[in-house]
Amino acid sequence: MGTPCSMQLYSRRFTVAEATSKLVIQDIKRLEAKYSRYLDNSYLSRINQVAASGGEIRVDPETASLLDYAAACYRESGGLFDITSGALHRAWNFKSGLIPTKNIIKTALKTVGWKKLRWENPSLIFPIAGMELDLGGVVKEYAVDRAVTICWEAGIRNGMINLGGDIRVIGPHADGRPWRVGISHPRRRDVVLQTLELYEGGLASSGDYERCITLNGVRYGHILNPKTGWPVRHIAAVSVLGELCVVAGSAATIGMLKEDQADKWLRKLGLPHLWVTVDGETGGSLMKNLNQTSL
Repeated sequence: MGTPCSMQLYSRRFTVAEATSKLVIQDIKRLEAKYSRYLDNSYLSRINQVAASGGEIRVDPETASLLDYAAACYRESGGLFDITSGALHRAWNFKSGLIPTKNIIKTALKTVGWKKLRWENPSLIFPIAGMELDLGGVVKEYAVDRAVTICWEAGIRNGMINLGGDIRVIGPHADGRPWRVGISHPRRRDVVLQTLELYEGGLASSGDYERCITLNGVRYGHILNPKTGWPVRHIAAVSVLGELCVVAGSAATIGMLKEDQADKWLRKLGLPHLWVTVDGETGGSLMKNLNQTSL
């Protein structure tokens, strides 16, 4: 997953916990091998090969369910959550330390847009050559939820899965204590904005701090607006609580993409949340009774 991952499981029998952890790791590796756009032999790369030339491919049920979810996120976000943004993510090479030219972004935008493809389950049709899917905003959180399902099926009722900060609590500690999870400040990672006590459910965060380029004092993060081709510039980080990690994760990403409308959209969504703007303003239902944090 390209990020530190951990799990903590409680079981009366060590052999059960050990066997379950192996199943979880195996499934996470399976999903990475299947949906990573960085692996040439992944299933997603095969889909993108069809997309590059323009064509049609029939997908398996698991991929179909992810595409259905992506379509729902596209609708709910007003077109901001768009898994067809692969060409944009390729244009923005954050390891290079360079900002793409306006012409490069303009060219990439020609192949971006969920409505430019046709999704007729199980057929995925690309009328326009050069499109590229990126499931990075869905698969890691989906992997967290899959891991919890595996644990439940094995009889484990207490534990926590953490894939790079995308978290799902299976159940409290064996003695009934909640898991204490801290939400870090996006600019001062040693500062904890809020500490949550979780007995169950998912927590996911999205921000401009994971991959970014800073030039002339301006930070360009990896959350890209699929309509403009440029990184978001208003919100620095969003954290959301949800029953499922995949829901919390997509909600956090959409919150980032909503820019100055983030607070209104997140409140309407009704899930507990916290946000921090690039200017240091904080808000959200998880920040009640806390003062504004300064950068």
